[in-house]
Amino acid sequence: MDTESHQSELPAPLRGIIPPLVTPLLDRDTLDEAGLERLIEHVLAGGVHGLFILGTTGEAPSLSYRLRYDLIERVCGQVAARVPVLVGITDTSFVESANIARKAKDAGAQAVVLAPPYYFPAGQLELLEYLRHLTAELPLPVFLYNMPSHTKLVFEPETIRAAADFPGIAGIKDSSGNMMYFRRLQGLLRDHPNFSVLMGPEELLAEAVLLGGHGGVSGGANLLPALYVELYDAASAKDLPRVEELHAKVMELSTCIYYVGRYQSSFLKGLKCALSCVGICSDFLAEPFHRFRQSEHEVIERYVKELGITPLGEN
Repeated sequence: MDTESHQSELPAPLRGIIPPLVTPLLDRDTLDEAGLERLIEHVLAGGVHGLFILGTTGEAPSLSYRLRYDLIERVCGQVAARVPVLVGITDTSFVESANIARKAKDAGAQAVVLAPPYYFPAGQLELLEYLRHLTAELPLPVFLYNMPSHTKLVFEPETIRAAADFPGIAGIKDSSGNMMYFRRLQGLLRDHPNFSVLMGPEELLAEAVLLGGHGGVSGGANLLPALYVELYDAASAKDLPRVEELHAKVMELSTCIYYVGRYQSSFLKGLKCALSCVGICSDFLAEPFHRFRQSEHEVIERYVKELGITPLGEN
């Protein structure tokens, strides 16, 4: 399939719920293949509009390139173009980002996702030049990824506005949690109606969509995909009573599942633990992180029951 055919398969702008898929693991360099298959079918059954692999929730920087390539092939093969697959290519190496993008294209992905290189801090003009050079070599449309808590860098709104004119840049996922930033992006991109502006933190999904955002890259949609799709639909329709009801459920899941434990990895540990509790996939995490110990696992298990989340196969 050539680049043009991939681009035609990607809605412009891309809208809806695009879960950042967790990477099910059996050990530090082995995929939980059966768990990955169950997870993909679970989220697709929830009506999601795309999948994003090798992002933050997918633990991409902690995975070997061999495993990343294996994951790309397996996900694209199983999804079989039912929804667009977006592949994270963030790396400190320009060449490796381009290599992953080519692998994604060959496997059948529809787009790639790129955060700023996260070791040496770059200036905004340097970032813009980097984007100009890299995107010229990429075979798929690119979504930028603003994740300052992890990369130490912000794609300033003016940088995004300038990059939006580059061929192949299709949108942005904003995980800053800063609604003033999000609104400024929307204002600057008003003359680019096909440029997708997606919200990262699911706690801000409803607000973002009500204010004209195109959707969300919501981690909780790994666990309850239909909930996030319903919230997106309600917000798109401006059904405020329904939005309020569904947003409360999203906040309940966030409060229960993401804040068990002591470290900033609690979000990921909680999400993977909950997925294991309902029989979807292993809760193994790539090092330096570890799965929850028994006491924390029991807390998540209790929350899963209190939230009424049904184990796989018991629906």
